Amino acid sequence: MKAALAGVDVRGPVEGRFAEILTPEAIEFVAALQREFNPVREDLLERRAERQAEIDAGGSIDFLAETRQVHEGDWRVAPVPDDLQNRRVEITGPTDRKMVINALNSGARGFMADFEDANSPTWENQVGGHVNLVDAIERRIEFTDPKTSKEYRLNEEVATLLVRPRGWHLPEKHVVVDGAPMSGSLFDFGLFFFHNARRLLDKGSGPYFYLPKLQGHLEARLWNSVFEYAQDTLGIPRGTIKATVLIETIWAAFEMEEILYELRDHSAGLNAGRWDYMFSLIKTFRERPEFALPDRNSVTMTVPFMRAYTELLVKTCHRRGAHAMGGMAAVIPSRKDPEANEKALAKVREDKRREATDGFDGTWVAHPDAVPAATEEFDAVLGERPNQVERLREEVSVSAGELLDVASTPGEVTEEGLRNDVNVGIQYISSWLRGNGAAGIYGLMEDAATSEIARSQVWQWVRHGVELSDGRAVTADLVRWAEDEELERIRSEVGNDEWFYAEGRPEESRRLFEQVALSEDFVEFLTLPAYEKLLDLE
Repeated sequence: MKAALAGVDVRGPVEGRFAEILTPEAIEFVAALQREFNPVREDLLERRAERQAEIDAGGSIDFLAETRQVHEGDWRVAPVPDDLQNRRVEITGPTDRKMVINALNSGARGFMADFEDANSPTWENQVGGHVNLVDAIERRIEFTDPKTSKEYRLNEEVATLLVRPRGWHLPEKHVVVDGAPMSGSLFDFGLFFFHNARRLLDKGSGPYFYLPKLQGHLEARLWNSVFEYAQDTLGIPRGTIKATVLIETIWAAFEMEEILYELRDHSAGLNAGRWDYMFSLIKTFRERPEFALPDRNSVTMTVPFMRAYTELLVKTCHRRGAHAMGGMAAVIPSRKDPEANEKALAKVREDKRREATDGFDGTWVAHPDAVPAATEEFDAVLGERPNQVERLREEVSVSAGELLDVASTPGEVTEEGLRNDVNVGIQYISSWLRGNGAAGIYGLMEDAATSEIARSQVWQWVRHGVELSDGRAVTADLVRWAEDEELERIRSEVGNDEWFYAEGRPEESRRLFEQVALSEDFVEFLTLPAYEKLLDLE
């Protein structure tokens, strides 16, 4: 469909309720964002490549010397609204209709509706997700499960809504502006803000966001400029938008204070995006054998480099009056197996007890059944207080070396770990190509971030000929052997279900996994070639 606005081509269907979202006015707004800010976005993506080249040539990362005035300055972020003061447990998930209802009803304080890592960016998911969020804000969202006939509606009390747009690197190829695909970030943000900023304010809330994959304060500055422009254009007071930045790249860990400073009028704090953070470390130092990590499931939050990162995050946030949000509890409680359920919830409790004790103001879970356990742990520490921003953690001192201290990570590279990476990598890609970006696999909620760890770890092990605990070197041939074994295992687990042979596209998923795990040159994000495949399938 040709949009009414000259120079804009909307190539996805605009039918039914999609027309309510893709109005000429909304398209004009997102196109204006693209024209105003895409050149800067492209410059920043080039800067990412330049910084990576410096690392590949033997460079390293350190705290910035040129931002001394930010570190020494006496400043604090602006206060957040009442419905963001108490965020002790937030649930995350994609924007399909059932998920939105269940998440808002979960008992969590907040729900991060995800257009990014827990989402497969089909046109249906992207635009349909906006339909669902509008309906949720207007409290008219309903869903009837076609298999069980169970009906879903919103409770009287629901979680505060936050939205995560895609990262700066991802395109939206269904919308072309002046001959080039739109930024996925600006498309997702722009549509939600255009349709819902005033709606939310009228209902006593506001437009709240999570910002993913930032690699430094200049990328935060770009988001701040986008916020100011969007608010000014729609007549919304500056500072109304509140955004929590996920610290999920090793680069951002060295610029946390600068990121808060750039967004100080719009900041709602920082989040410890633990899985992408691990992926970022592997990706950034992929050419260095000394940065090879053991099995991904053995790299816990208590290993030295992860502990340094989280303690620095809490200290940085609280020094500037910002909220520190903990990481994801990815375990999925079982409603069929009481013993497995208790083990899963015990892991949630242990993880959240550590975060609350360390000074975090809130945390994330991936499943509604994990909300009570996580809440109990934060209640035990916070009591009646909405947060613990006043706890400054002045005793914490973290050096650049401690953030990069991968060598102190205990654990081995095992055949079981290799098999798990291969299995999860292929299964997740299969799920993603079927339009599902949040996949429950072996009791864990896997998303693009955890899949990125799996495939990048395989690439890293092959690149450096890392030895398994039994003495075998990890080679491309060994990975392909593991693929054969794990595909057979998956077949035995799902039987002859049609999804595996048809919808599941096992061989296509395998080829895509090999492309991002075994290629000579490292693929920056698996979601980039996967998106091209998704477009082909659409």
